[in-house]
Amino acid sequence: MNGNVSSPLHAAGSALPRPALDPELGRRLFGSLQRAEQRRKAEQYVRGLLEQPGRKTLRNIARQFDGNAAQQNVHHFISASPWDWMPVRHALARHVQHALVPEAWVVRPTVIPKVGPHSIGVDPQGPNLYGQQAVGVWMAASQYAVPVDWRLRLSGRWLEDPLRERANIPSDATSGTLEECVREAVAGVEGIEGVLGGPVVIDAEEIDGPALAGRLASRGTRFLVRVPVDAPLRLNRAKLPRFGDRDRTAAELAASLPRLRRRVNPGDGPTMAAAIPVTHPEARRQGLLLVGEWRDGPADPSLWLTNADAPALSSLLRLTRLPAVVARDFTTISANVGVTDFAGRSFPGWHRHVTLASVAHHVVAMHTHSVVGSSEPDSPDYRPVI
Repeated sequence: MNGNVSSPLHAAGSALPRPALDPELGRRLFGSLQRAEQRRKAEQYVRGLLEQPGRKTLRNIARQFDGNAAQQNVHHFISASPWDWMPVRHALARHVQHALVPEAWVVRPTVIPKVGPHSIGVDPQGPNLYGQQAVGVWMAASQYAVPVDWRLRLSGRWLEDPLRERANIPSDATSGTLEECVREAVAGVEGIEGVLGGPVVIDAEEIDGPALAGRLASRGTRFLVRVPVDAPLRLNRAKLPRFGDRDRTAAELAASLPRLRRRVNPGDGPTMAAAIPVTHPEARRQGLLLVGEWRDGPADPSLWLTNADAPALSSLLRLTRLPAVVARDFTTISANVGVTDFAGRSFPGWHRHVTLASVAHHVVAMHTHSVVGSSEPDSPDYRPVI
């Protein structure tokens, strides 16, 4: 890391220096790029994401490149150069594991608003809203989180020529539901060489939580999936033989067994929680737990499904806090290093851009965490330095 990383916490209101990509980190992350010129351009691109103010357009980033054809060089490097982004993402995941010691993978779908329908993957996302729907996979701990893989959900119109050919969308790309995109994202990070597997935490609307939990359980994936209050479940009578096994909603089950609730402290203060053995048709052979937490009163529990084997409730609740860390860092870091700024039509270009923006996010997160020292993520002293 450069000399700024270990600098002491600055006084409130003072300007913090912008972080820089350490050359050694660049060598580690971009070693898969075959040509020295490609590696140099990758470092220049990340430098542009870190240093240039405003939106991180290709024209803006091109200020880091030399010559009169700088913008053309940037466009070619991102949209047309044949380098593979997946080895870079895997190298990033290995470095994040070493730097952060993450507690879990967090899978986060997000809609990225765009003006008009022309950028890659853009479709109507609601009344008067055009945007991309992306799924990020984050390595997360209580201190901070870093995105290390991405999926871009494509509708059927993007998979038909001539649009598909113009966007250079590969033949194996398919149109699917958001749940299918989330499952692909989980499968994509399982088994990365040199990266330890961990529990997957998924907090996503528009997804059938119990069905997703069942499919992940059948794969042997450890998970924690938020479910809505009306999700249909059954008590596991092998664990609770004195109770009926008719279908009930998750909220009804959580409310019907107050004797299972107890006070625990996951690290951010005492709370009431319970772990209830349940079953689901798609995971009948898997032991599932419905985890309920009552932070805002008895009528509004947060509800999660997990296949964890007799875990401590405090440990499970700690994992449920990680999506909030991801949401915070997406807003305060990712958006500022340009993750949402790519406006081209190129499918490979989008993936290369968000990959290098994820590298920039990692640089800022490491720098910020080092600068704030032991400050907690929710502390007023915790502020990204970009």
